Amino acid sequence: MYRMRGAAAALGAALLIAGCSSGGGDDKAAGADITQQPKEADPFWVNPDGTAARQVAAYLKDGKKAEADRIRKIAEQPTGEWIGPENPEAEARGFTEAADKAGRTALLVLYNIPHRDCGQYSQGGAADGDSYRAWIDGVAKGIGDRTATVILEPDAVLHLVDGCTPDEFHEERYDLLKGAIAKLKSLKNTKVYLDAGNAGWGHPDQVVEPLKWAGVDRADGFAVNVSNFYSTKDSIAYGKQLSAKTGDKHFVVDTSRNGNGPYTGGDANERWCNPPGRALGEPPTVKTADPLVDAYLWVKRPGESDGECKGGPKAGQWWADYALKLAKGGN
Repeated sequence: MYRMRGAAAALGAALLIAGCSSGGGDDKAAGADITQQPKEADPFWVNPDGTAARQVAAYLKDGKKAEADRIRKIAEQPTGEWIGPENPEAEARGFTEAADKAGRTALLVLYNIPHRDCGQYSQGGAADGDSYRAWIDGVAKGIGDRTATVILEPDAVLHLVDGCTPDEFHEERYDLLKGAIAKLKSLKNTKVYLDAGNAGWGHPDQVVEPLKWAGVDRADGFAVNVSNFYSTKDSIAYGKQLSAKTGDKHFVVDTSRNGNGPYTGGDANERWCNPPGRALGEPPTVKTADPLVDAYLWVKRPGESDGECKGGPKAGQWWADYALKLAKGGN
């Protein structure tokens, strides 16, 4: 049964809020020399103090240049900043201000829907609907008029479709997603993409109406392959099936770990969870292979665990060994 996972609280937010994100004596990634990508092809912000950047700095300090060079492949690309549950306004402001200062767009991921992840590795989320609405209000206030692209609630729609979210929560979830899209789209420079699953989902027609009920018509589009491994080609094909039935909506593809495609061995129920032999995919860019695809993005941060499986730490925690293997092409 298909599952996708990702995420934890945004990392490095305290440093960003304190204004220490661009280097200096207190910067934990000092020495990594992480810079922005060319804006024309990749307008999204690279966090110079992200976890991968810190790992690069640590490897360099220890004289491990080969390992540092490998992790640099991750550190030098823009990745999603997953906003945590406690300080949404401060985190959203910190990330968008840092991105704005660099002349780039912040890529934010919102993953706090009540009854999240059906009680599995990434379980949690807001306590109730009112708490979620207040959290979204905080995110929106933090973004303000600055430029941001938001990936909204990985899994939230698909877990309504696949039956693992109990029926009594469905109506509220649709209402919360619609409200979140409306709130975020009321901002001056924010784009919103609602998560819509991946190419491994066997019945894309079942996703169409739920996407509409969740308010995709008011969003800029939808996101596919978040935290998953399906090839870019298959992800585009899946996205185009949905687009054709949602008013030709545009979409974005998470290419963070799809370089070798999906894992087909082992337990089918956990092929999404820290699978071996995977690789980084296409670098983030707005210059894609199809006019319906607005961007290839690294929504899931490569090197962060999917959950406590195959020897991995908790979901969202950095796992250096896995990051090294992704950057080496799965070897």
